[in-house]
Amino acid sequence: MNVIWTDERTAIKAGIDAWINAVEREDIRLLPQVVTQDPSSVWIGAGASEWLVGFEALEQAMQAQNAALEEIHITVSDETIHISPEGDMAWATNQWVFSGKMGGQPIAMNLRCTWILEKQEDHWVIVHFHKSVGMPV
Repeated sequence: MNVIWTDERTAIKAGIDAWINAVEREDIRLLPQVVTQDPSSVWIGAGASEWLVGFEALEQAMQAQNAALEEIHITVSDETIHISPEGDMAWATNQWVFSGKMGGQPIAMNLRCTWILEKQEDHWVIVHFHKSVGMPV
C-alpha cells in the first residue's frame, strides 16, 4: 500500500509542478492536461480582484500576467500532500517565492498556496487553487 500512496503522491506533485512549469515558461498551453476544464471551477489569486471562475478566466488572467511579467521563477518550499481515504481527492499546501521582472524591475513576493486535486479516471487534475500573501502582523 505504501508504494501506491507514494506513486499517487508523485502523480499529484507532478500536476502541481506542471502548473508551476506553465507559469515559469509563460505557456498556458501546458495547463489543460492537469487543470479541470469545469466552467464553474474557482481560482483565487493573491490580488484583490483575482477571483476567477472557469478555465477561460484563468487562462485570461495568466495571459495578462505573462504580458506584464518576464523571467518568472518560483521557488517552492514546505510542500505537503494529503490524500483522502477513498483515494479520489487530494489537497496540498506549499509556499512560493515568486520572482520575476515587471517593466524591467525585479519583483519578489512570498505566497502561500493551497491546491485541491481530484482523481479523474487514471490521472489527477487540479480543481482548485488559492494563493495569498501573508499580511504583516
